[in-house]
Amino acid sequence: MEKILITGGAGYIGSHTAVALYEAGYQPIIIDDFSNSEKSALDGLKKITGKETPCYEGDCNDVILMDKIFTENQLSGVIHFAAFKAVGESTQLPIKYYKNNINSLLVLLETMEKHGVENLVFSSSCTVYGQPDQLPVKEITPRKDAESPYGNTKKICEDILSDQVKSKARLSAIALRYFNPIGAHASSHIGELPIGVPSNLVPFVTQTGAGIRKELTVFGNDYDTPDGTCVRDYIHVMDLAEAHVKAITYLKDKKSPFYDWFNVGTGKGNTVLEVIETFEKVSGKPLNYTVGPRRPGDVVKVWADTEKINHELGWTARFNLEDALRDSWNWQLNLSGNSSS
Repeated sequence: MEKILITGGAGYIGSHTAVALYEAGYQPIIIDDFSNSEKSALDGLKKITGKETPCYEGDCNDVILMDKIFTENQLSGVIHFAAFKAVGESTQLPIKYYKNNINSLLVLLETMEKHGVENLVFSSSCTVYGQPDQLPVKEITPRKDAESPYGNTKKICEDILSDQVKSKARLSAIALRYFNPIGAHASSHIGELPIGVPSNLVPFVTQTGAGIRKELTVFGNDYDTPDGTCVRDYIHVMDLAEAHVKAITYLKDKKSPFYDWFNVGTGKGNTVLEVIETFEKVSGKPLNYTVGPRRPGDVVKVWADTEKINHELGWTARFNLEDALRDSWNWQLNLSGNSSS
């Protein structure tokens, strides 16, 4: 089995990608410092796959540890998730985000070059488009000034990859620009597990539904959208995981130096209120929410044009908003010690 290193592999998207890699015949190797994830994700992985996934506990900024991982494993590629990711926090602590998100990529690229590992899939974000002038967003849509330091770190990391490839380095890289991952594995053994108060909408929705949070705050209802709330392209995390497998497999046929980028979304936008209404439908629970002021750094509306990834990687989203929210709710019920009715 070809070995693929997943940085941040115990995190939300990383753990689901590990499942998708196993299903595609790869051997995932994880590095995670558990600053934004729980070790229970590894137990969930074992329940789903029946296998113990090798895991190194540590930081991707640790040059010695990264060298050790590459020395001990003959890797055929890397999927790089490890990064701080809370948009709101990044506006309060920009240096924390620049230092971690950019330096960890630099350390990874140097280690890959040293060990002759060429294939890299980078976890980017639709935040690189800022507030686009035209929708849906295509890959040829110009990137704009990011609305947050988090988004700017993704832009800078993309530029680093582009410059490294232009230097004729032995690197074949793909940046996947995610839209909004939600949902959980259908088994409910793994899912989104935010530490502390969730910064993303759906875990806050499910925690409010479960009574863990008193109420959900909708940040602004006076935007230029159908119901005044922000619009996002919500993609099921297992669809997103499978996109990473398609990307790493695609790179095997590309000669370095090579760099490209793809949007990963459903091609459909939903408002925050539509998410709430759909959750109430699939869960049978009314949701306690209030409308608050706009949140700094939020883009008003964005959704993907997915033609490029559909055509070139042969990937299409299989799940809809109802599927994703049902899986999210079942995961929340499982966490709370209940089972889905």
